[in-house]
Amino acid sequence: MDIDELLGRNQPVSIPTKSAIYVWGYNQSGQTGRNGKEQQLRIPKQLSPELFGCTAGANSRWLDITCGREHTAAVTSDGSLFTWGANDFGQLGDGTEERRKNPKKVKQLQAEFVKSVSCGAHCTAAIAEPRENDGTVSTRRLWVWGQNQGSNLPRLFWGAFTPNTIIRQVSCGAVHAMALSEDGLLQAWGYNEYGQLGRGFTCEGLQGARIINAYAKFLDEAPELVKITQVSCGEYHTAAISEKGEVFFSEFFLTILLFGPHRYTWGLGNMGQLGHCSLQSGEKELLPRRVVALDGIVVKDVACGGVHTCAVTQKGALYAWGGGRAGQLGLGPETGLFSCNPNESQSFFRNIPALVIPTSVQLIACGHSHTLISTRDGRIHGWGYNSYGQASNEKLTYAWYPSPVDWCVGEVRKLAAGGGHSAVLTDACTLKELCEFRLADSVNLKNASTIEDIASRTGSDALARLCERLRQHVNESGDCKHEDD
Repeated sequence: MDIDELLGRNQPVSIPTKSAIYVWGYNQSGQTGRNGKEQQLRIPKQLSPELFGCTAGANSRWLDITCGREHTAAVTSDGSLFTWGANDFGQLGDGTEERRKNPKKVKQLQAEFVKSVSCGAHCTAAIAEPRENDGTVSTRRLWVWGQNQGSNLPRLFWGAFTPNTIIRQVSCGAVHAMALSEDGLLQAWGYNEYGQLGRGFTCEGLQGARIINAYAKFLDEAPELVKITQVSCGEYHTAAISEKGEVFFSEFFLTILLFGPHRYTWGLGNMGQLGHCSLQSGEKELLPRRVVALDGIVVKDVACGGVHTCAVTQKGALYAWGGGRAGQLGLGPETGLFSCNPNESQSFFRNIPALVIPTSVQLIACGHSHTLISTRDGRIHGWGYNSYGQASNEKLTYAWYPSPVDWCVGEVRKLAAGGGHSAVLTDACTLKELCEFRLADSVNLKNASTIEDIASRTGSDALARLCERLRQHVNESGDCKHEDD
């Protein structure tokens, strides 16, 4: 039986590129975009193109996806932005505070071509270009909405940047946000009670945007300005990579800058997020401080979760540090509490970056208490808090070590992790991958053996694993339905 016969058609398969979005996990506010029982929502499943207004069978294409604490946002290939899930603070951008379980286009941005999106705990930010641009307007403008952003509808936001600054990237945390310009300048706004805005001091109340203009190499040296190339906010911390390679961290503003072989941290460090054995100012570092544990290691990507941080090196090694009580570090069960006092009993040290995976890691995403990675062989693994299946296929409350997530097919292009849910964006770049997409979307218990046989003979390992997982799921739960109700 060939592929066309199995799919029930005689015409040849076309080759257009297609994308798929898989979402699963905690669904209290509808953030997975799916219906069904909790057991079904533990399984990653492709969202139907019809949910986004596409015709059945259309080769949909996606540019970006991101997860907030309980909401989700995705960008289509035509530059449209869709949001769904919790909306207590207007984070869906529809002008209301009513949660929504089905994806809906953000109408306020219909005149814009959205290029990327970031979800914080209760806010959202997007970078977009006007669809009609005569060349006098920035090709990458910042729009913000939700908690602490002044509106429950998208509003154009320049902050401390001059109008028409080209925005390279934006990232949102729990109560603060960061925007990065094409020139490498990083501006921060939000709350600063723990020094998370990187201003060298703490203060109460909501703070306006200000450019971070001082990064110190050592505590006894004068700060200097450096060029940033990437930024990532966690719940209450952020990571940023500089052009030259310095690393800065702080919890409640954890910043990583790659500058030569040295790394630096500052801010609140009560869970070991700063990478130091001792702290200069109680539980905080208000000025950047070198992290000697990462000397000589070139980091290409960082991601921050609730109280943990992960870094991927150029060689594909993964390091993790910070809070790990839920297993989000991937280092196994932990007992006791973090302490900077080596004489204190029942303490554990996760304040120093630890090697979790030595090679082959490509992408990383950190949720509140779980972590996802993809590897060079195309597989996805996760670990951490797993009560809703957000981190692993295994039926465990805590996945202490990297565990497989085997329900997705296609080339993994983006991982996203939220408060208790996860999402993956995959691409079909070849005819073989497009066929895998079609087969995966139609697999059920009756045809799983036939599809797995085809997959095994054609080297479609991800599709074969999907069929195996489906049979395993049915045997364990007695639920013959792979589709949501």
